[in-house]
Amino acid sequence: MMWRATMAMAMAISACGVTLAQTPVAPTPQPGAATTTFPEPNPKNFTVASPSRDEVNDFLKALWGYDENRIWSVAAVLKTTAPGVAKVVVLVGDKSQPGKVQQSDFYTLPDGKHAFAGQVVEFGSKPWADNRKVLMEQATGPARGAKSKELELVEFADLQCPHCKDAQDTMNNLASDFPQAHIVFENLPLEIHPYAFRAAAEGLCVRKAKGDEAFFTYANTVFTKQDSLTPQLVDQTLATAVAAAGGDPVAAAACAKTPEIAAEIKASTKLSDDLGVDQTPMLAVNGHLLPVTAIPYETLKRMIVWQAKQDGIDLPLQPSLSTLK
Repeated sequence: MMWRATMAMAMAISACGVTLAQTPVAPTPQPGAATTTFPEPNPKNFTVASPSRDEVNDFLKALWGYDENRIWSVAAVLKTTAPGVAKVVVLVGDKSQPGKVQQSDFYTLPDGKHAFAGQVVEFGSKPWADNRKVLMEQATGPARGAKSKELELVEFADLQCPHCKDAQDTMNNLASDFPQAHIVFENLPLEIHPYAFRAAAEGLCVRKAKGDEAFFTYANTVFTKQDSLTPQLVDQTLATAVAAAGGDPVAAAACAKTPEIAAEIKASTKLSDDLGVDQTPMLAVNGHLLPVTAIPYETLKRMIVWQAKQDGIDLPLQPSLSTLK
């Protein structure tokens, strides 16, 4: 697993200790304070025309709107020495922790579509729209759930990755809780896992011969027997997984060595690179990349419901989502 955090998580937990001299500092919380208040933004701290405060607020709403306790104030949008690059300063609070305020900074790029806080990410009121379009067209891996791609969950995973194995309960729960979702598995075998590519290749051969449902049976068996992906046991482990899915182990092993299957995995890898996927497992929710194992399940559900709402999708609440408002 690669450990670089995504913007969604980095901004959710960041608390920069440096406050700009011209930016008013949030008042010191008083014992027993009942509310969180932000200082009135100083117009002198908005030194560029783009992005506007409204544009920043639209982006933060897209990013954080699922969390009804999170509140914020855009304190500054400042010119930097880099042409077209603006520094955005946001004060962040939590209704459940009155009086506690943190500062989060990030930078927007001249194209008006990207920002970075340690890394470049998408920006705007619909920051993941381009990703969503790309995935709807190019995420062609094994799929389950709804046929419609209106709500599309794309998992980028490595069959030999322990964290990907841990994510499967979450993915199965999502399939149950969101029957409206079209759930796609995109193979992203990492070089650090010596049998990941072969496992992915044989899985795609199972899919080719037996269909998508068979692939997921195969993948579940590989994850279950992941500890047996060793030099001594890998042949038997993959053969067992192929057989469990109703496939022919000898045929799958031969198919896995063909240029066609290698090209399919290469395309999936290129798709992940183009989107900026920087760890496995990664879940794209209508294009919004989320490190699935780093997010509590209830929070993840809220984020999916919120993203669906942002994309104009009528998502009825399942019984398991009855706590959502």
